[in-house]
Amino acid sequence: MKDKHTYKPCDLIIYGALGDLSRRKLLISLYRLEHAGLIEPETRIIGIDRHEHSQEDFIAIARQNLQEFSSETIEAAVWTRFSARLSYLKIDLTQLDQYQALRTVTDGTSRVMINYFAVSPFLFKNICQGLAKSGVLTSESRMVMEKPIGHDLESCKEINDVVACVFSEEQVFRIDHYLGKETVLNLLALRFANSIFTTNWNHNTIDHIQITVAEEVGIEGRWDYFDQTGQLRDMLQNHLLQILTFIAMEPPADLEAHSIRNEKIKVLKALRPITTENVDDKTVRGQYTSGFIKGQQVPGYLEEEGANLQSRTETFVAIRVDIDNWRWAGVPFYLRTGKRLMGKRTEIVVYFKQLPHNIFKDSFKELPPNKLIIHLQPNEGVEIEMLNKIPGIEEQIKLQKTKLDLSFSDTFKKNRIFGGYEKLVLEAMRGNPTLFLSREEIEQAWTWVDSIQDAWRHYNVSPKDYHAGTWGPIASVALLARDNRGWEE
Repeated sequence: MKDKHTYKPCDLIIYGALGDLSRRKLLISLYRLEHAGLIEPETRIIGIDRHEHSQEDFIAIARQNLQEFSSETIEAAVWTRFSARLSYLKIDLTQLDQYQALRTVTDGTSRVMINYFAVSPFLFKNICQGLAKSGVLTSESRMVMEKPIGHDLESCKEINDVVACVFSEEQVFRIDHYLGKETVLNLLALRFANSIFTTNWNHNTIDHIQITVAEEVGIEGRWDYFDQTGQLRDMLQNHLLQILTFIAMEPPADLEAHSIRNEKIKVLKALRPITTENVDDKTVRGQYTSGFIKGQQVPGYLEEEGANLQSRTETFVAIRVDIDNWRWAGVPFYLRTGKRLMGKRTEIVVYFKQLPHNIFKDSFKELPPNKLIIHLQPNEGVEIEMLNKIPGIEEQIKLQKTKLDLSFSDTFKKNRIFGGYEKLVLEAMRGNPTLFLSREEIEQAWTWVDSIQDAWRHYNVSPKDYHAGTWGPIASVALLARDNRGWEE
């Protein structure tokens, strides 16, 4: 099956092809695109790393990755097509002269060169300089940049400046894989294609909104990386703020990249600053201790392999966010994300305002609010929680909470639901920047997050303990309780 949207064939070059990101995500995603017939026949995939391997070695590694990290059966015909695209180059990314080797495997006249930086940002400068020196880049060339893009505004600007010396902003594709998820993209359709929501999506009808990104796993052997980053920068600065902008933005003029990006930037600029004056009331930091996940005992953060016992890095963050514009005046957004929580869950819950008068007191002393629940993972779909009459011939009308359930897997049985990376890699090959972050967008997000980090440092705020297998520190419950609200459990 061929995608109706054709695009020019590519030389997709993966720098760090033997690293975790490439092996666990990129190569598997590319195989799935191959299986769906969405890769142009002449596209080539070139793995680059510093280790000595033959092309046959690299192909064998790719197949092993599929067997180890993917649940899909490898189909012989698909694998034959896919493996024929693969090649490998040994390049020490710090040695600029070695980039000349790219001339032997790329063809800028018939294929677009896409440079996927699946490496640590400290190598970005070397790669950019090596590419510039080799002379392989054209005006069509692109680069794909993975997070983390810095650890604060200053370092983010430094990375963007390095890239901007070689690539124009139109050539840069900054990835946040959450923007490739079907349910995140469905927010556009949900909000702007359905009048029931479009006309009721503001402070007049919505009481508050919760966004939860919960993980059962700990740091999975990434101590050195995570302890230097923390949950605020690793998850909230990008994933949760991106979800927030899709929920809160004004209707774009169209679906073009600049229209959507402009509306998202307006939301980020309208975020009320969290500073030393309000950080205690607006944020909660947590760090997990030992506990139980699905009946299995798991270690605390400071008991993980390689741990620094003095670490004050947060593994949990809860924040009240206020947006200072007309649409969201007085409507708080509660964001939380953490590791070693009770369950794996990514969802948005929109609480609508309660009705001012209750005529069904026999069922509820106070009518519970209607809720729109958007499940991003693990079971993608949308639910609407509402009240209905219980069938019967009794004298009194009795009400019960019921849900209208739109499960993506049940409703769209004939449509394959792709992961975030498949969608974004495909859009990078197509040259469509809509689902990628602009420089202004990510720098605006860092501006807001930096004020939180500065306030924590000012007060030397320590993370509060919470047991693994719970929903975080008790202080996160108090964050909503002081507003007479509670987390969706």
